[in-house]
Amino acid sequence: MAKIRITQVKSTIKRPENQKRIIKSLGLGKINRSVEKEQDACLDGAIRKVSHLVKVENI
Repeated sequence: MAKIRITQVKSTIKRPENQKRIIKSLGLGKINRSVEKEQDACLDGAIRKVSHLVKVENI
């Protein structure tokens, strides 16, 4: 499967609790922190919910 790099670019301060939990579940939590994950349907849904807080790149 394709790998993607997810980078947090905005803070979760003053964001709803469910968005904070999604950021934590992605392995993020601080601005400019990046993780590499295998792309799948569950991950796509989580990224869509916090798309305004993260940057996504194909590897």
